[in-house]
Amino acid sequence: MFPPTEKIVGVTRKTALEELVERHNSREQARFYVEARGATFAGYEAEHDSYQRALETLRVALAKALPPSVRVQWIERDFLPQFVFGERDLVVALGPDGLVVNIAKYLDTQVLVAFKPDPARYDGVLLPFAVWLAEPVLRRAARGQGTVSRLTMARCVLNDGQEMLALNDLFIGRRGHASARYTLKLNGQSENQSSSGLIVSTGAGSTGWLRSIVTGAARVMQGFGDAAIAPDEENGQRAFRLGRGTTALFGARTVRVENIGRRACLGKH
Repeated sequence: MFPPTEKIVGVTRKTALEELVERHNSREQARFYVEARGATFAGYEAEHDSYQRALETLRVALAKALPPSVRVQWIERDFLPQFVFGERDLVVALGPDGLVVNIAKYLDTQVLVAFKPDPARYDGVLLPFAVWLAEPVLRRAARGQGTVSRLTMARCVLNDGQEMLALNDLFIGRRGHASARYTLKLNGQSENQSSSGLIVSTGAGSTGWLRSIVTGAARVMQGFGDAAIAPDEENGQRAFRLGRGTTALFGARTVRVENIGRRACLGKH
């Protein structure tokens, strides 16, 4: 349970087609740009139309589900840094996962309800509700009814006092394309490294960028003829034996968020 809402703030994002038209000034110019590079413009149009249908479904559901006393305000994702959320605002997002992650950075005590616009296009790890369920879900949420899952954010503090919060992951590396050089230390051992940088992932982010990195590493190592995969399920790791006793290890310890009153506790998953 949570306090009933006084205002709904709906957050949307531009479709890929809208971004193309904004960049090239017209739909026909956008079509020429896409097709000149061998891509199909129909895919952009289909994604745009699907998102607009989902948005209309969500608008109708809000009109039916809310009492007249509850106001509704819509904003586009680009305006989030300047927007001030009220303490009892109920925030409604219409996918994809990246939009939810972006919104969460600007929230404190507000409840966020996220809807999946098109199950065929988005995995929706952070989108628990299909858009056609919006009316009953929003009716309960506006009354303060329902279960809230609390997610833990990672905090990065620089030596000059600057701070940054991340719901999914933090990238530590150099700007541009130059390699970052650093030293990893663990249990008294150290090793010099050179790469594009480090990914520090939270539990919410473990299904995104981190998963892509681990999957890519697995495919690279499978390219070795004598590689053998030996997953270590307990620690969420994958080890690849390259022969002659050499082992390359990829993986990370994932976490889940457990609710303890108003606190969030990280545990092994």
